[in-house]
Amino acid sequence: MARPMKWRRVCQLPENSRFGPLGAGAGSRERIIMTVDEYESIRLIDWEGYTQEECAAQMGIARTTVQSMYAKARRKIADSIIHGKVLIIEGGEYRLCDTDDVCGPRCLHQGRGRHGRQGAGRRS
Repeated sequence: MARPMKWRRVCQLPENSRFGPLGAGAGSRERIIMTVDEYESIRLIDWEGYTQEECAAQMGIARTTVQSMYAKARRKIADSIIHGKVLIIEGGEYRLCDTDDVCGPRCLHQGRGRHGRQGAGRRS
């Protein structure tokens, strides 16, 4: 029997969830789906400057899981840019953290009122 998937802790949903080429025919292009938890790994590592280990602790998962998720997310971003595909961020195995979570010193919910939704995870 397979081990159950661990929910990945995400501090906030992306403000924009659709990216891609502009102009005529942009809506009819092939789409790539990036999960919210893959997005969170990109945000933490590339934007916030976390190491993979720190990212894993923040998300409440193993470093090897972060490494795999991060590689998939970067591949999807590259495919979108290189081939002009629309990138959509949705779904995944996650839950939004709330003020009771111990996310880490740089968690977005500390000092901001955007959290509080427990169990908001989604599956794609």
